[in-house]
Amino acid sequence: MKLCKVVGAVVSTIKKADLKEHRLLLVRELGKRSAEAIVAIDLVGVGAGQEVLVTFGTAARVASGNPSSSADAAIVGLVDEDGSPLTAR
Repeated sequence: MKLCKVVGAVVSTIKKADLKEHRLLLVRELGKRSAEAIVAIDLVGVGAGQEVLVTFGTAARVASGNPSSSADAAIVGLVDEDGSPLTAR
């Protein structure tokens, strides 16, 4: 998984049936200035500007509920906080 930020949406009026139930969002990996935008299916209902967890490949397809999906990236979580140091217990 990678931490990413939602930077936009993709509008596609014609797409494969396995993608029709999902919004397509553009995400960029956090911490990389020149990171390319990646198209990911939205599995959790996030919005522009939010930080998210994105999974790729087989993990993305399985997360979508369709292991034969054509999706290669999927947003699987909304980040509430990141970078907080863990404290010893």
